[in-house]
Amino acid sequence: MQLILFLVSLAANLLSALSGGGAGLLQLPALILLGLPFPVALATHKIASVALGIGATARNLKSERLEWGFVGLLLACGVPGAILGASLVLALPERAAEIALGLLTIGLGVYSWAKPKLGLEHHPQHRDPWGLAVGGGVLFLIGVLNGSLTSGTGLFVTLWLVRWFGLDYPRAVAHTLVLVGLFWNGAGAATLGVLGEVAWDWLPALLLGSLLGGYAGAHLAIVKGGRVVKRAFELLTIAAGLSLLLR
Repeated sequence: MQLILFLVSLAANLLSALSGGGAGLLQLPALILLGLPFPVALATHKIASVALGIGATARNLKSERLEWGFVGLLLACGVPGAILGASLVLALPERAAEIALGLLTIGLGVYSWAKPKLGLEHHPQHRDPWGLAVGGGVLFLIGVLNGSLTSGTGLFVTLWLVRWFGLDYPRAVAHTLVLVGLFWNGAGAATLGVLGEVAWDWLPALLLGSLLGGYAGAHLAIVKGGRVVKRAFELLTIAAGLSLLLR
C-alpha cells in the first residue's frame, strides 16, 4: 500500500510541477479508490500536496524566476480565499462542482491551444493599481475554488498569470507551484485538518512522492523551456477536465 501511494504521488506531482497544477486529478481519486472516504481523502491530499510546494520551491529558488511583488499579491489574495473555500467544502454539492470545474478546465486547455504564442514570451502588463486590483480579485476567487474544490485549480492560476499579467509559462508555473502548492494548499490543509479527519498513516509515502515529484517536475519545467511547459499545460488541462466529467 505504501509503495502504491508513493508511486501515485510521485507521478501526479511530477506532472503537476511540469504543467502548473492538477496533482489532485490523479492523487485524490486514487486515495478514494484505495478506501478513504471523500472528506478524509481530501484533507489527506491537501496536506500531502504541501510537499509539492516544498520540492518545487527548493528547485525554483535556484532559477531566480520568482517576482517577489507577485509573491506578496498571491499570498494576500489567495490564502484568505483558500481558507474560506476549505471552510465551505463539505457543504458543496460535490458532483455539480466537479462538472463545472471539468468544463472550465477543458476551456483553459482549448484557449491556450488556440493561441500558439500565448505564454512563450515574458511581457509584463497590468502592473498599475487597477490591473493589480483586478488580478488580485480574480486570484481571491481562484483561492476560494482551491480550498473548496478537489483539484485542478492551480491550472487556473497558471493561465491567469500568463493571460493577465503577461508572464511566460515557466515563470507562471514557478509562481503557481511555490505559492499555491506551499501556501494556498497549506492554508486549506490546516483548515481541513482542524475541521475534518486525516489519514495520518498514509501521509509518509504521499509526502515523499510529492516532495520528489515536485522537485523533478520543476527541474523539467526549467530545463525544457516554455514551449514544452505550454504543451504539457494544455494536454493536462484537457485530460483533467475530461477526467472530472467522466468520474
